[in-house]
Formats: sequence, structure tokens, C-alpha cells
Amino acid sequence: MQPQKLSGKSKLSYALGAVGKDMVYMLSASYVLYYFQDLLGVKAYIMGIILLIARVFDAFNDPIMGVVVAKTKTRWGKFRPWLLIGTITNAVILYFMFAAPPAMDAKGLVAYAAVFYILWGVTYTMMDIPYWSMIPAFTEGGKERENLTTLARTCAGVGSAIITIVTMKLVPMLGNAFAGENAGAQMIEIVGFKYFAAIVGILFIVFIGLTCINVKEKSTAEMKTTSVGQMFKALIQNDQAMTVTIAIVLINCAVYITSNLVIYFFKYDFGTTGWNNAYVLFNMFGGAIQVLSMMLFYPLLRKKFSSLQIFYICIGMAVAGYLVLLGLSFTAMKSVFLLFIPAFFIFAANGMLTVITTVFLANTVDYGELKNHRRDESVIFSMQTFVVKLASGIAALAASICLSINNLQSGTEVSETDAVTDFSVGVSAAAKTGLRMTMTLIPIAGLIVAFFWFKKKYILTDRKVAEIADEVKKLHAAEEAK
Repeated sequence: MQPQKLSGKSKLSYALGAVGKDMVYMLSASYVLYYFQDLLGVKAYIMGIILLIARVFDAFNDPIMGVVVAKTKTRWGKFRPWLLIGTITNAVILYFMFAAPPAMDAKGLVAYAAVFYILWGVTYTMMDIPYWSMIPAFTEGGKERENLTTLARTCAGVGSAIITIVTMKLVPMLGNAFAGENAGAQMIEIVGFKYFAAIVGILFIVFIGLTCINVKEKSTAEMKTTSVGQMFKALIQNDQAMTVTIAIVLINCAVYITSNLVIYFFKYDFGTTGWNNAYVLFNMFGGAIQVLSMMLFYPLLRKKFSSLQIFYICIGMAVAGYLVLLGLSFTAMKSVFLLFIPAFFIFAANGMLTVITTVFLANTVDYGELKNHRRDESVIFSMQTFVVKLASGIAALAASICLSINNLQSGTEVSETDAVTDFSVGVSAAAKTGLRMTMTLIPIAGLIVAFFWFKKKYILTDRKVAEIADEVKKLHAAEEAK
């Protein structure tokens, strides 16, 4: 039986699931380092090690989960049980991860951060792999798959943008409401994150719940299961899947290094006591551009350019944006509106790259089926989950090293001779330069490597994808005729 098209209701429910899960992911990816390092005082390099170790652990956990999903057979289907189980457990873990007892000693906080962050990664994998595995299982190749992928990735971008925009606006508000009148600014943020994580977790459960209720699984070609060893061998044999995953690592490393450090940039470099408002305004603009790039810019460009051409255009846009950001960071930076210029290029490129790389990865499923005689959508998409989290771990380590070297942490001493309203005064010029270079030059290097790597290795042009889709249809028809 051929995969059937999803109804409008199913598409909307699937899209809402993307909003919820990327709200959770962005909260963790962008703020867990800030929460434990800047607010609770865990040393930056220790947090960097914890985040990277968790990602190495995922190297084993994620592919295994892909095999587990492939072997699952229930009356509710293959994907929905894991979607629901993973979502509920991940939402609970998210809350506890941002509810660390502030009175806990240093060793206790390190242990707490390590345990809950690793558990968060495990439970996120439980729902993320089956979620994205639905794309090739529910669609045929070509435009249908690309349209569903674009919709899901656009809504995922909306989820990320929501967190980017509202977190540092709502966290102080919630902190003020629940921390008490005598709480200091730091405690207000700590308490605010706790309640904000609870709200995000509840929304996550509601949105994925709608996905599980309204997206009915259709029958797909029987998938032969493999051992973990065979699975890794199959992934290595799918050279196009490996090409895409390596590019995703490089691109996401660039994105997450910036997202981890931009809050420190505003707090310790750009900032005064009003740094929070400037940071929120910057993120509001960037988040809106990211969503527009998925909903408007990408479809418009797709009418005139191939997916590969758009990929290269986006890489160029992002590099240009980082160069402009680096140049502006060495000016007086009197207005946050100047930073909107590089933000436009970086956020727009990131939004479109998020869609394009997922389309590329989905296309490798058909390619792998023809080459290796296996349709391993769960295995292939487990790699997406792993590499995105691996990138966030590498980026967090790079960010933590930057913070440690430059001594950027809450409580940075301010000279008494300077205005106490200026948080950036106590930070040396060398520290500011180190922060600026880390959040711009390292991402540029990663993006350039991704450009040349992809140009050399990726062969699935639009025409090639269409040809492969036709061959897969013929293969499935022949199998059904037997």
C-alpha cells in the first residue's frame, strides 16, 4: 500500500507537534548553560563537559532508539506510542532540570545538572525520532514530502522563535510573581525559569497529544529490523545520509555557539541595566525573520532556484551576517537596531537551512532504499536527532571555554569609579574581544567547511530525487504485486 496523503487536520496537528517539541528543545539548547553557569554558579568548563558527555552518550542512545521504533508494533501503530511516552517524560524532566535547589552545594549542583540533562536527552530522543520518521513514511517523494517537511520545519521554527522571543521577558515576570518581594535579581531569574519550564512542558504535552490523536498512521512497507552493528553499517553505506548529517553538525554548531553566547554578549558587552530589553528586542526581530524565511522567503526562492542553490545562498547570507556582526561589535553599539542588519542575514539563513537540510535528509531515505535495499527512515532520522544534539554539545563546550577564559559570569566585579549601572564595565576589553571572536569567527569557519563539503559530496539534485522517487514507486508496486 502506498503512503496516503495527510488530511488538513492531520497536517495541522502534526505541525503543532513541531511547535511544542522545538519550544522544549530551544529552551534547553539556549538556556541550560546560562541557567546553571551564570545563575547557579556552576563553573563554565564543567557545564561544557557535562553537555558534551551527554551528547556522546546520545551517540549510542539515539541509533538504538531508531531500531526500537523500527521494531515497534502496537494497535496504535509504530510511532504514536513513543511520541506520547517520550513527550510526557521529557516535559517532566525539563521542569526538574530548571528547578534545581539553589541552596545545593557545588558538587550537588554538578551532579544534578549531569543527571537531569542526560535524562532530558534520552527522553527527547524517545519522541523526536518517531516524530520525524513519519515524514517519509507518510509521504511520497518529491513535492509532497518537501511540502510536509517545509510545514513541519516552519512550525518548528515558530516554536524556536517563541522561546527566543519570550523567555527573557516572561522569566523575570514569573520570578517577580513567585519569588517574593525580598528576592534579589538573580533569585528572581532562577524562580522564573522554574515556572517558565513548567508552562513550556505543559504546552509540549498538549501539542504532541493533538498530534497523536489526529495523525493516524498509515500502513507502510514492512521494515526489516537490524542489529545495532548492522544499522551503523547501513548508515555508513548511505553516503548521502552521512553527507547531510555532517553538514547539519557544522551548520548547527555555528547556530548554537551564537545562541549560547548572545545573551552574554548583551549582558556583559552591549549591556547596561536595560540589557534585557535590548536582548528581547533583538530576539523578537530575529525570531520573526526566521519564521518569515521559512514561510515566505524559502517558498519564493524555491520558485526560481533549486534546493541546492538555495543552500549555497543561505550559507553565503549567514557568513555575511556574521562578518557584519563582528564589525559592528567593535563600534560604539549605541542602538540595538544596528544589530538588526546582521540578525536579518543570520536568522533568515538559519530558518531556510533548517528546512532544506531536513528535505535533504528525507531524500536520502529513498536513495538508501535503492542502494541498500532497506527503507530505514527511523535509522536515518535518528541520525538527525543525534547530530543536532551533538552540535549543541560541541557548541556548549566551545561557549563554556570562551566564558571560562574570559571570566564571564554573574557577579563580575565592577569598578567603583565607573557607573554601577553598567554591567559591562567590569569586563576587560580583551574579554569582550574574545567573546565577539568566538561567536562570529568560529561559526564562519564551520559554515565555510559545510559549503565545500556539501559541494563535493552531495549528488541528490532535484532531478535525481525525482528519478529515485519514480524508481521507488515501481519497486513498491512490484513488491505488492507478488
